[in-house]
Amino acid sequence: MGKFLAGFLVVSALAMGIALYYFQTQAYYEPVAATGDTDVQMTLMATGQPDPILFEDFEAIDADSSPIRYRACFTTSQSQAMMTETYVPYETAEPLIAPDWFGCFDAVEIGEALENGEALAFMGTQNIHYGIDRVIAIMPDGRGFAWHQINACGEVVFDGDPAPDFCPPKPEGQ
Repeated sequence: MGKFLAGFLVVSALAMGIALYYFQTQAYYEPVAATGDTDVQMTLMATGQPDPILFEDFEAIDADSSPIRYRACFTTSQSQAMMTETYVPYETAEPLIAPDWFGCFDAVEIGEALENGEALAFMGTQNIHYGIDRVIAIMPDGRGFAWHQINACGEVVFDGDPAPDFCPPKPEGQ
């Protein structure tokens, strides 16, 4: 009876481990189809509003289970020099890890390129969801990446504290 019980525990733990892995890396993610020229936007310095940029080869995933699961890859012909004069920089960009099967998005490579100044980060859309910004990073070769990142307002509010004065009002029901 002891061997049966031990075997049952091992098989159950293994099944739960596989299920946990699947739900964290595969389940919930859905491909995001390109819908037109507004799929990749960056915030203009002049207006403070998101504006579409030129892009090709758009590939993205998202999940309804969390507002920070969005990841996208694309290419652009716009130069980094032009972008630094036109779009709002994003100083605290930290790319989030994507599932292994979404091969175009390598958060480690993007993070290292941001740290050494090779890639540049820009505000895509501020508060795309309350407390969440869409961040865009552009490599010198034109490869671009987008992800959602918790902003300063989100960090405070999601911890249960009231929003600071510089934050927009929290939407009803959140």
